[in-house]
Amino acid sequence: MTATSPHPAMAVMPGASVVRALGVRVAGWVPPFVALALGIWGNWNPSAWTDEIVTIDVARRSWPQMRELLGQVDAVHGLHYVLMHLVGQANGGLNEFTARVPSAVAVAVAAAGLGWLGRLLGGPRLGLYAGLLLAVLPTASRYAQEARSFAFVMAVAVLATGVLVKILSGRSRGRWLVAYAVLIALLGWFNLLGLMLLAAHAVTVALLRPGRRVVVRLLPSLAAGLAAVAPLLILASAQSSAVGEAAPVTAGTPFNYFTWLLTPGQGTLPTALKLLLTLTALAALTLLVVRRRKAPPLALAVGVPWLVVPPWLLMAVSLGHPLFAYRYLLFCLPALALLLALAATVVPPYQQLLLVLLTAVPIAASHLSIRQEDSRPWDTRAVIRTLRIHDAPGDAVLFSGARCGLIATAFKEAFTGRPDLGTAQTAATLGALDNLPTDPARLQQRLAHAPRVWHITCNHLSSGARQAATRTAASQEQALTRAGFAPAFHHSAHGVDITLEQRATIGRRPADESAR
Repeated sequence: MTATSPHPAMAVMPGASVVRALGVRVAGWVPPFVALALGIWGNWNPSAWTDEIVTIDVARRSWPQMRELLGQVDAVHGLHYVLMHLVGQANGGLNEFTARVPSAVAVAVAAAGLGWLGRLLGGPRLGLYAGLLLAVLPTASRYAQEARSFAFVMAVAVLATGVLVKILSGRSRGRWLVAYAVLIALLGWFNLLGLMLLAAHAVTVALLRPGRRVVVRLLPSLAAGLAAVAPLLILASAQSSAVGEAAPVTAGTPFNYFTWLLTPGQGTLPTALKLLLTLTALAALTLLVVRRRKAPPLALAVGVPWLVVPPWLLMAVSLGHPLFAYRYLLFCLPALALLLALAATVVPPYQQLLLVLLTAVPIAASHLSIRQEDSRPWDTRAVIRTLRIHDAPGDAVLFSGARCGLIATAFKEAFTGRPDLGTAQTAATLGALDNLPTDPARLQQRLAHAPRVWHITCNHLSSGARQAATRTAASQEQALTRAGFAPAFHHSAHGVDITLEQRATIGRRPADESAR
């Protein structure tokens, strides 16, 4: 009779541990890979709009021109402009694709960071679910394809929250305290409103009660991070007039905020699908509340304040000083992904499958909608295409609408040989964000030498800018009429109107492409 030896079993166990560890490591790369793939997929399709055009224009300026601008206006986006300037230098220039790729990388970092945070809070499964869910949410992809700083704020917020969890564990080394200070500074420099995350962190610390020793070690890191942001705060306080128009806060704002986190409100997504996605997410969170005893308390203490505190704080501030804009709260999107992933880990497999099936179509439809050419407020691609198809030698352009003229400066190649009649000085030479319009007398002189003029009007504007744009457009129309011009062709696209003004002749009838 042969005795069974225990050694084979003991030999298998270390191998199983290695395989398991390798599987966890490989799974950790899935969310950032998916996020990067979705961020790059189709990012060349949507037309660049106002804010992205500003980014491209500013990033193309020289260092002295950028310093002059940031000393006067828009310092809150200074770090992002500097980063984009370096990206442009590394790539030999910026276009819609290259200007958006850094944001896609930032979202991938956020997905990887949330996977790490999920593992800290509830293990590998929570980490994989949370990171992957953030990667596939349409709002994450929408801002992965936006040449602005919001994706960077989200990435830094995720990393800062993960570092906070390490510190609150009580076993953190000094490097985590230094990392927290650096990340808080970066959070503020990418966007001051990102510092609202600290209010959520404060609530998390209060809920967890890590002990006086941990709090005492944390406070100097927090103070150092805020001290690093103080110069920007002082400079930005004098530039508050640069803040754009904010949406009014109403009773429906919290629900709209929740819906926006799931899908960024593209008009091409049917209301029924948007409602299905929202109700399914609410049902998942309801299941989490019902089964909260099965969820790690640490994960709830981190996720709930992160999702709830910043929007309520911004709404409260906006009651006295309007600042509320959903994009400022993009850094709360990982909190929603974390809580939805947490809900998936505490429900039976058949409920997990049902949640996935209910959300698959709305998420897919939203992904397709945000990649349409006209899915942004300005369809600048339609302007460039119309001029390319219908232009003639000697054509000039005339812009009306705040920052509408930056289309010509951001896309110089498309406007080469087409003089801008309405601009006296460019924003770059002024150290500003807006071109200086030419005076009426000078415009009249320029019109006298132009055979045809493309009058381009940007319509998607704030109420204040819209009033000024209406006055400018009316003045330009009068100048065109006095110079003997009449509409010969018209095309309307999302957020823009393109009219070809040609010297009037007897018997000419205006052509309107939109009517054909």
